[in-house]
Parts: sequence; C-alpha cells; structure tokens
Amino acid sequence: MSGKPPVLPASRDAQTRPRARLRVLGTSDLHVHLLGFDYFSNRPDPHVGLAHTATLIAAARAECRNSLLFDNGDFLQGNPMGDYVARPGQPEPRPVHPAIRAMNRLHYDAATLGNHEFNYGLEMLGGLLRGAGFPIVSANILRRKGATPLEDQTYLPADVLLQREIVAEDGSRHPLTIGVIGLAPPQIVQWDRQLLEGVLETRGIVETAAIRVPALRAAGADIVVALSHSGIGALEEGAWSENATTALAQQVPGLDAIIAGHSHLVFPSPAFEGSAGADLAQGLLFGVPTVMPGFYGSHLGVIDLELERREGRWHRVAGRGETRALTPSTPPDPAVVEEVRPDHEATIAHARRTVGRTAVALNSYFATVWPSAVLGIVAEAQAVHVARQLQGRPEAALPLISAVSPFKAGGRGGPGNYTDIPPGDLALRHVADLYIFPNTIAALRLTGAELADWLENSAGIFHQIPPGSRDLPLIDEDFPSYNHDRILGLSFAIDLSVPARYDRHGLLCHPEARRIHDLRWLGRPVTAEQNFVLATNSYRAAGCGGYGGARPERLIDVGRMPIREILIRHLSEGNHVRPPDSHTFRFAPMPGTTVTFDTAPAALAHMDSVAALRPEPMGLTRDGFARFRLHL
Repeated sequence: MSGKPPVLPASRDAQTRPRARLRVLGTSDLHVHLLGFDYFSNRPDPHVGLAHTATLIAAARAECRNSLLFDNGDFLQGNPMGDYVARPGQPEPRPVHPAIRAMNRLHYDAATLGNHEFNYGLEMLGGLLRGAGFPIVSANILRRKGATPLEDQTYLPADVLLQREIVAEDGSRHPLTIGVIGLAPPQIVQWDRQLLEGVLETRGIVETAAIRVPALRAAGADIVVALSHSGIGALEEGAWSENATTALAQQVPGLDAIIAGHSHLVFPSPAFEGSAGADLAQGLLFGVPTVMPGFYGSHLGVIDLELERREGRWHRVAGRGETRALTPSTPPDPAVVEEVRPDHEATIAHARRTVGRTAVALNSYFATVWPSAVLGIVAEAQAVHVARQLQGRPEAALPLISAVSPFKAGGRGGPGNYTDIPPGDLALRHVADLYIFPNTIAALRLTGAELADWLENSAGIFHQIPPGSRDLPLIDEDFPSYNHDRILGLSFAIDLSVPARYDRHGLLCHPEARRIHDLRWLGRPVTAEQNFVLATNSYRAAGCGGYGGARPERLIDVGRMPIREILIRHLSEGNHVRPPDSHTFRFAPMPGTTVTFDTAPAALAHMDSVAALRPEPMGLTRDGFARFRLHL
C-alpha cells in the first residue's frame, strides 16, 4: 500500500451544489480626481482620474456576470475641485457633489469615509454627502461610545446588508446577502481636533470589526466585505493602529474580502514583499483576498471570490485579489466626463484668478534638504497673520517663529509630486499648490528646549550617515515629508552621524541622541527656558506626526482661518516672494561623505539652488526619479 488515503468520488450533493463567481471592485483615495487633469499645473494628466478608472471598471464588469463596486474613502477632498465645491458662503442646499454624482453614474454599491472627509468639519460634511445613491458606512467613527461597539452611536450607519441576485455557473439565479462594514483610522479625532474635539469619538479598527463582523454574519450576511481606509502595516502597532489592515485580516474571522487604502500604495505589489501574511501572487493577506488600489484613480482593485451554496447560504471557497493600473492610453468614460464637466470648467476658471506675483521660481525639488522659497512664503504669511492676532496681548512680546512642511516632495506621489511655479503672476491654483491641505492656522507657546526637541522629531526624515560613507540614501522613504517641519526664524545644524532621536511615529528610540546643534534665533543662542510663539497649522497643533510638544495647554487662540486664505491675503497685499534664506539650517560638515537624494527629473535645471551640496546627477531610478549624489 502507498499509505495515501483513497480518492473518493464527490458526493452527489457536492456535485449539485450551485457555484458562482463574484467580482468585488474597489477604488480608494480618489481625492476628487474625477478627470485626468492636474489643476496645479493646469494640464491633462492621463495617469489619474475616475473617468479613466471607469473604463477599467466597465471592462472588469464585462468579464464577470456578478460584480459589486465599492469606494474606500477620501473621495471628497484633495484637489482644487474639492475645495471649490466646498467653499464657504454658498446657498443651501448645495448642489450634489461632483464626486457623488460621478459615483452615482457608475452605480457604486457602497462606500466608506476616509480621514480627509472630516477636514471640512461635520456641518460641511453632512451637506457634501447629500444625494448619494448608495449607502455610506462607517463603524468606528462615533457620536457617542457605548459599552461595546454594538452599542455605539455611530456618525453614519456602521454597516449595511446588500441584497443582490447572483447568477450561478449553471445559469440558475439565487439571492445573495453581502455585509459591508466601513472602517477608518481612529486618529481622525486627533488630526482634526479643532473641528472634532468633543463632537466625535473613535474606536480601534480591529476592536470594532471583531464585534461587528460576527453580528453581520448573524444578521444573514453570506459574505462580508471590509472597506478598510487603513494601510497595511506591522502587526505590533497596537489597538489604535493607523495602518491596521494587516491585523484586521489576521485577527477578525469572517471576512471574505478587504479593500484597503489610506497609505496611497498598491497591494498586491513588490512594495509588500516579505510583509506579514502577504501572498502577492494570489493577492491574499492572511488568507483574505485583499486589494489596495493606489490613489487618485490610478488603479482598480479586483477581487474574485469563488462561492458555493450549501445549507441555504453562500460560502467563499476560494478567492484572489489583483490591481489593474491606468495607462496613458486608457480612455476616459465620456459619461463621467460630461457629468462633471461644469464643475471642472468652473474650477479652472476659479483657479486662474490672480492673487499676487513672484519674482523667483517656486519649486520643491530640494525642499527637504535645503532652504526653499516655497516654504518661506507660507511661513511668512503664517507669522504675519499670527502677529496681527496677538496685537495688544502679552504673547506679542515673545519671539515669533513659523513652522512649515514640504508637502509636495515626491515620495509615494511619484516624480510628479512637486511644486514648480515659474516667476510671474500667482493664481489661486498656485496657492493650492503651495499649500495643498485645508488646515487652519494655529499657534503654540513653546520653550527653547521644546523647540529643540521639535526639530529632533523633524530630523528623523534623514537616515543616519556614518562619516566617510559613500552614496547611502539620505531620506527615509517611510517618513512622510508632511511630517518634516522646518522652523523659519531659527538657524541650526543637523548632525547626521548620530541616529534619529525619534522614529517616524514620534516615539523616542534613541534617548541619548541629539542631532540638532547650534540652535539660534536672530543669531543668538536659544536657551532651554526661553519662550517662543510658534505659528503652525491645526494638524501639527494637534500633535500629529508625533510632535509631543503640541499639547492643548500650549495652544494660543489665534482663530481658525484656513492657511490658504491667509496666504491669499498675504500675497494680495503686495507681499512678494523672496529668495530663500540659506542660513536657516545646514548639515554639519562630514568631509569625504556622500549621500544619494531622489527628486524630479526637472530638478536638473535647478541644481544651482543646492550648489553648496555639490550635486552630481546619477541618472533615473526605475520609478522615474532623478538621483543625485550630494556631498556633506
């Protein structure tokens, strides 16, 4: 005998069980990129846009008799069209948001909210969601927390049971009940604290799903789909993890498909090689079919579930996930184009309004490694506004400095994710390019010691560089550039030979390490006890990015004006953009040491702006970035 069990024929019951294929399609992080158009550069961009993704959707639907379409959040905010539609002062009720109209036309089955939906505040959000022809669900964003997730009073319905008819392989038709749950990063109440504090609460993603998914099953769901507006992160990040999709797949039984997002990455892809539980060939995360479809409509997530009906219900017996990318030749769907054309044309006209002038080129190609006029004009506008707000108050006597970040500095946005504004007139679209988020102004009272620690946190964007080493990468790609603060008004040196004091989450990892040296204000050394007023934004003032010094008791009331409005006012008053002050920060000299730095190919024309670092072009990376060698 061979020792192998005999192969038995399938039972007659198993042979006659209906089987069917269900295709689950998903988009995520559209950020109002409805057409293939870049409003910042005022030119078409065929690599993005829901109108182009719609062509992929139509093709994917044509391949399978049974399909569902979902969106994973962050669809209402993120580009000039979103800001134009949400601008204050419009008569109520507002017209239906163009993103909602486009999604209605494409017959979405359900959607969830991302974190950026809350940037405009709840009153505005309620109006922007009006007119959706599909359910929008969110299980862990709460008006009131109960004893358990099932007792929470959620901001929107936590989940929904969709009743559909599915066609089996033999042509027979059967009812199918799909449970859909929406989940978002619980940090929403921190990131938009000025708008949401005392109004909303949150729960952790896994904590919520662990209770609500079994409840959906008990309520009759044949399959359950999680719309997880959360990245694929490390399992050990904890109950309040921002990127909790990995833990969701591993720790919550009963999920048949997950659409992930938030981090603007693509899954499955080589970016997740070696990630816990990831099967990149099959598009599985701990056995659960999972997709993360990029951002701005760049990809469509496609999950195929093989279902079998037994004991009166459908069961998943197999499944796989993949993503399909736009190409420059992917045509837009004419129906979507026509649906949003009036909003598109109105946005362009609005964005072309002139608000000021610049005599110097404004670009962010080297903004993470050298002083930048892009950061300088925003910092100046913030400081001027805060100074006006403080007139006649005791804080007016304190030194005033201003913190800004290079928002568009490549990274996951690719080699096109940079600001590049030529000298000349500045239009509203340029202002939106200089400051891409709808943050409001904020101010904090901090000591010199706290500012030094603030800069230590910011310096975590740089890798440790051993003296004498050659061509090590300078930038930590996992550190978001929007969490790298530059404080205008201070000068200092950064010693890259020591490790970062804080990690990218703001957690103290090397208590003995100090990278920031020779910290000065107006040329004079900053003392630990000296007090300052720091102009910043609402996101940073809430402590986001791991900036522990941003505590509520440190806040100074300077109103809540949007920073873009402050910048528009500053420019319209005739304030001109000046060349950057090259004496604000520097790297401590490391003779014989070189590093590599990736930026846009267009940076080749601006190498003179970082001449002190003696840049040497090294060609293009496989992702299309221009790589430079810099000398420290």
